[in-house]
Amino acid sequence: MTRDNGAAGKPSVIIIGGGVAGLAAGCYAQMSGMDTRILEKHVLPGGCCTAWSREGYIFDYCIEWLIGTAPGNEANQIWRELGALDGKAITNFEMFNRVVDENEREVTFYNDPDRLQRHLLEVSPADAQLIKSFCRDLRRFLRLDVFPFLKPPPLKTLPEKLDMLRKVLPAFFLFWRTSATQMEDFTAKFRDPLLRRAFPNVFFQDHECFPLLPYLYNIACAYHGNAGFPQGGSLGLARSIENRYTELGGEISYRARVARVLVEDDRAVGVELKNGDRFYADHVISACDGNTTIYRFLDGKYTSPAIDKLYTEMLGKPGVVYPSMVSVFVGVDGDLPPETPHSTTYLLSGQDAAALPRVLQDSLVVQLRSRYWPGCAPPGKALLHCTYFSEFGYWRELRTRNRRGYWAEKRKVAEFMRGFLEKRFPGIGGRIEVVDVATPTTNHRYTGNHNGSILGWMGFTEADDLATELVEKQRMRLPGLAGFSMAGQWVGGGGLIKAAASGRFVTQYLCEELRIPFQAWESTGGRAWCPDMLGHLPQLDVRPMQLTEEA
Repeated sequence: MTRDNGAAGKPSVIIIGGGVAGLAAGCYAQMSGMDTRILEKHVLPGGCCTAWSREGYIFDYCIEWLIGTAPGNEANQIWRELGALDGKAITNFEMFNRVVDENEREVTFYNDPDRLQRHLLEVSPADAQLIKSFCRDLRRFLRLDVFPFLKPPPLKTLPEKLDMLRKVLPAFFLFWRTSATQMEDFTAKFRDPLLRRAFPNVFFQDHECFPLLPYLYNIACAYHGNAGFPQGGSLGLARSIENRYTELGGEISYRARVARVLVEDDRAVGVELKNGDRFYADHVISACDGNTTIYRFLDGKYTSPAIDKLYTEMLGKPGVVYPSMVSVFVGVDGDLPPETPHSTTYLLSGQDAAALPRVLQDSLVVQLRSRYWPGCAPPGKALLHCTYFSEFGYWRELRTRNRRGYWAEKRKVAEFMRGFLEKRFPGIGGRIEVVDVATPTTNHRYTGNHNGSILGWMGFTEADDLATELVEKQRMRLPGLAGFSMAGQWVGGGGLIKAAASGRFVTQYLCEELRIPFQAWESTGGRAWCPDMLGHLPQLDVRPMQLTEEA
């Protein structure tokens, strides 16, 4: 039994989950004069923002682009406060993604609106009006500077609200129109079938319910170098924040699986681990799976109609939660041709779609990760990351009831990838050194995310609105329960910057409750980043067909 009373009368806080949200909450709470301890079930920080290694390759699981890599905006300020980018080079690309159909027709989504417009007009002159409309809106987004990540709306002062209104008003109609226009409605007007299918895959895979706004916003960020890839990748980002947290005096315990939140007189007083150990504190923050938190850790005793709807009904609705993903890493001796794009979405033929186990969107993303960050592959070698949305229930059923079938399907995925890559890069099959397949159950087992979802709630849905209400009206608390808050993607929305911002928000609300000043300052860590800063990466057991056993 451990009671964290806080040094010298400082408020003590236990944080469940060492993902980006939990680490951020810990950093901001430490800066604001609290004593914190993070309890993480895995052996690494970061949650989904992670990596593992084999034979000198680092398999980076999460970051494809990171909002906030350029200075001069609120997202970047958060990363500087968390030390996330300390000493790191940033890789930026001139294009967001390339899409190739079954007939080898292709379209490239350049970040520069002028170049994009010229290219799209070459692909389909008949769609000039729609192309020019999209690129015209992109130019307008290039001029915007709206990154509201530093403070939740209920805590903003009147001058802060007026300043935000001043920034938003000139673009209000643009925001309204692009958020009210669904991408699928926009693309349905294209005459060219490639453009109809390609546009929804700007973000590598089709986000289905998204309107135009997030596409324009993120491409504009990429144009300004504000959606780059940080040296060290996903685990490098998490390790940097972990280092910032421990330098601020925070403690983190790994292999600490929480079983329940301890409650006395409708107040959270600590947590109990699966092994029976107990930790007590003045306040508990859960920065992990929302459904697990509310209905397992707290037995469903502190809910409301809105919370029940969000964490039960919405979880089962199609198009509300991000799908789970099959992830295949392929290590190759030698490099790929220099003209190979860093990212390509392939629209699969009916034959390929039928051969790829449980592919949901008949598309496959192939990223040349060694272009993102050369350190992820040994010298003279290349690393590819191939992904597709898939069905969690199928993989869970196999792994639970038919292990032999589960491994057979993983081998099938690996063999498909070998053949698929050989067709596009002749001769690559003989140079493949390692293939590693992670299924949706892998994510679920290591992070606890519901159905292995990679990002939680989809934006621009009813669930997203309910989660926003939880942040802004309920102040990240549960009704009837004192001393307890929630953070993370199941509260603040998907994406790393939103996860980090939710850690900031939950600390600001807690400071308001405790009547202590919220404090934050930038990290001063300026030393050059190196691979050794990743620390120990798990190396998983090898199985036949060059597949990796899940530990």
